[in-house]
Amino acid sequence: MATIASTLQNVNKRIAAAAINSGRQPDEIILLAASKTNPAEQVKQAWLAGQTIFGENYLQEALEKILTLSDLPIEWHFIGPIQSNKTKRIAENFAWVHSVDRKKIADRLSRDRPKTLPPLQICIQVNVSGEGTKSGVSPKLVTDLAAYVEKLPQLKLRGLMAVPELTTATALQRSQFHMLRSLYDQLKQDGFDLDTLSMGMSEDMEPAIAEGATIVRVGTAIFGPRRYPIPEELAAHVTR
Repeated sequence: MATIASTLQNVNKRIAAAAINSGRQPDEIILLAASKTNPAEQVKQAWLAGQTIFGENYLQEALEKILTLSDLPIEWHFIGPIQSNKTKRIAENFAWVHSVDRKKIADRLSRDRPKTLPPLQICIQVNVSGEGTKSGVSPKLVTDLAAYVEKLPQLKLRGLMAVPELTTATALQRSQFHMLRSLYDQLKQDGFDLDTLSMGMSEDMEPAIAEGATIVRVGTAIFGPRRYPIPEELAAHVTR
């Protein structure tokens, strides 16, 4: 049975190899451990093995882990779809939010972020696959949303995020990651101060890194298959 320390080591080796193969330095890519549906004890094991950044998709589950592990200096990222009635707890408990896809959510996160905390670090989620069940702003609306988020107090726009179509077709993977990279490059050319491309997961981190990912969100390759049943917030993934 592989330990979390060993799976983390393997993932970091994959990241380093992908970076070098793409002409990049391994330290250009941050590993975010996507810990949804995995218990606090496994998060602690990963932390003890050197992992300090964790991403959660479901708020109630995440809050329980944050409380349980409050003695550990963990940087928590919210990476799931956001319902309007969840923004206050997200704004109070996370350092980053990767999944902002509409102005209403950005407004509420800005309003709800305590002024005693640093600005909430924000990525805009883009629907690069065009799937109707996927969260994310349309690519053609990214610039407008970025300009809106950039002006809000208590938020700091850092970059873009995507969850591409799940496929084994490498060319399709690359094309969707390339789309996000192109949008990112265009925003930078337009004067936006960005430094983050959050893309790539267990199955597709290599093509994501080849296309410029700076954060990869990896769960299964670290913790093993997802544990089910998952929280009731799964329904929000489609209905929001």
